Amino acid sequence: MNNRVEVQEFLSSRRAKITPERAGIPAGGQRRVPGLRRGEVAALAGMSVEYYSKVERGALAGVSAGVLEAIARALHLDDAERAHLMRLAQEANGSSALLKPSRRPRRRTVRPSLQWTLDAITSPAIVVNGRQDLLAANLLGRALFRDLYAGPSATPNFGTFTFLDAAARRLYPDWELFADMTVANLRTAAGVDPHDKGLHDLVGELCTRSDDFRRRWAAHNVRIHGTGTKDFHHHVVGDLTLAYESMELRADSDLTLTIYAAQPGSPTAEALALLASWAATTGTAAAVPS
Repeated sequence: MNNRVEVQEFLSSRRAKITPERAGIPAGGQRRVPGLRRGEVAALAGMSVEYYSKVERGALAGVSAGVLEAIARALHLDDAERAHLMRLAQEANGSSALLKPSRRPRRRTVRPSLQWTLDAITSPAIVVNGRQDLLAANLLGRALFRDLYAGPSATPNFGTFTFLDAAARRLYPDWELFADMTVANLRTAAGVDPHDKGLHDLVGELCTRSDDFRRRWAAHNVRIHGTGTKDFHHHVVGDLTLAYESMELRADSDLTLTIYAAQPGSPTAEALALLASWAATTGTAAAVPS
């Protein structure tokens, strides 16, 4: 991915999201552009408009951390957006290669010991990489995401499932939210390793085949995948509201472990118990009549 283009599109998209009112600037009549003007961002960041305009055009090489922090504050960037800007700057300076190896083939399998660990977890648990490949799951995780495993690919992928498989709109009651999150995760991964060919290929395919994906990709939204709740509609046990905790694996920093859990005593807890019984009875997450 072209770093200058990424910087330009990211910063201009963040600038467009900040209203004058939020920035504490009088609106001052009709405005020709959404959000803030470059001069207003420059003033908020304490720099000349010429210098900020140069940065927004993608010239991040040599820009100090203090300048980047000032721009992040002016644009009200959240933690994920600030980290993304810093990674873009590292790439512009050629330092990203020192921080993390790139251009190596991405793993498509997990260590046996990691699979054993997943199998010891009693709630649904999965492992994904930055490309959003579903690399491993325990029995309950495979049951929860049965629709992904029913697809044609040997390695299920949340991106292709969300945007190219009609089953995603059944599994995700709030499909728009899941779609936003999936693209933001992929955009974040692209900032972490802009040389990942597999990710480039995936983004290219989805941009070609899905207007919904292409529109979201152009928004340049990023996120930190940490904790929250997600709603599912499973074809066997019905509606589920699951809390999730995600964490990077220390031995494999490009992999993320996510564990889902139900509130004790809730209808979802009862549904998960039923799902566990179904999974144990079938032995796999194989297809069953809907």
